Amino acid sequence: MKPSAALLDHVETLLAELLRFDRAADQAVSAYFRKHRNLGQRDRAFVAETAYAVLRRRRTLEAAAGASAPRPLAIAALVLVHGLSARALEGLLREDERKLVACVRATRADALSPAVRAELPDWLWDRLVAEQGDEQAMKIARGSLNPAPLDLRVNLARIGRDEALAQLGARGFESTPTPYSPAGIRLPGRPQINRDALFEQGLVEVQDEGSQLLAYLLGPRRGEMVADFCAGAGGKTLAAAMLMRGTGRIYAIDVSAKRLAALAPRAARAGVSNIHPLVVSSESDSRIRRLAGKIDRVLVDAPCSGFGTLRRNPDLKWRYGPERIEALAKQQFAILEGAAVLLKPRGRLVYATCSMLEAENEAVVDRFAAAHPEFEAVSCNTLLADQRIALSSGERLRLWPHEHGTDAFFAAAFERRSQGI
Repeated sequence: MKPSAALLDHVETLLAELLRFDRAADQAVSAYFRKHRNLGQRDRAFVAETAYAVLRRRRTLEAAAGASAPRPLAIAALVLVHGLSARALEGLLREDERKLVACVRATRADALSPAVRAELPDWLWDRLVAEQGDEQAMKIARGSLNPAPLDLRVNLARIGRDEALAQLGARGFESTPTPYSPAGIRLPGRPQINRDALFEQGLVEVQDEGSQLLAYLLGPRRGEMVADFCAGAGGKTLAAAMLMRGTGRIYAIDVSAKRLAALAPRAARAGVSNIHPLVVSSESDSRIRRLAGKIDRVLVDAPCSGFGTLRRNPDLKWRYGPERIEALAKQQFAILEGAAVLLKPRGRLVYATCSMLEAENEAVVDRFAAAHPEFEAVSCNTLLADQRIALSSGERLRLWPHEHGTDAFFAAAFERRSQGI
């Protein structure tokens, strides 16, 4: 698509808002389009895609443009990401900007530092290299640059995956089964699935395949008592309810009443009635203590940096610094300890994040294991095999975009051996 001068102006204006990094990029983009309702669907897509391209490739674009202002970055994105030539941009650019295009086109990737080629801030690149090694770190970083496909979770309590695939195909959607989750369907691009009958009837939900696998690690059974300790809007709560076939009871626990409020209409659409939302003030809330020792399975999808979701949320790598990671690690440990109180003897505890950093993952569960010998580690590999999921994960689950096609996820599982913490 060849942009107009007006569209380039829109990209520049939107980028000026996004590059402040004072709120989530998706919220800023939605607010911008609410202010500019005259933009058509294709124009919105172009503006959003170009702005997100700058967030993903910011370091290379800054190096190529020799500037960090919104307009030069937008022009550099048109050249390096969209592949537009100087001729295609004719009539849009000033004289100095035409020279900018020539400079951008002359940029050599091999002349850039590894952190720039990885499109990561220096501190994050250095930490990833220290944890994963140079080669793997670059694969992780580059795998996080491509926009994510759309993953759906089929509500297997009400429809089979093959039937859902057939219906999508009949309506012109290109879709394939996900390789690991028995409930997953993958669609390329960003189709408007929320207008399809399968979504409207609660037969599918939008959920990354990696997130779906967490419910299978938890492995809730019919009739059990389950807690989703950081439930948010309830995607994993609904996945657990599906596996329980509407029996038992699931406590959807969160400190945000607003986030939990989004769960009720989703549960109604899915035909689920065994979910009980519970708004708490903290992990030590008295309402949590009343459930101590009564729950069969607890999922802790802990608040985290979200660096595992950079395909969807590239702004996160610019919004958070190392000090934020250290604060999160303390919070994550406190939440994990608070959640562990709920477990019955022989109950299962699953800790998970969508972060790629050891400080939020291995370090947290190692500290928990050292402090709580009454919890025994359980192999995620074994738990997935029990669910007939062919994914070799080892003792702890690690998912990567470049290897598994999912967001980056970490998970560790424990079983409680005795009462008391």
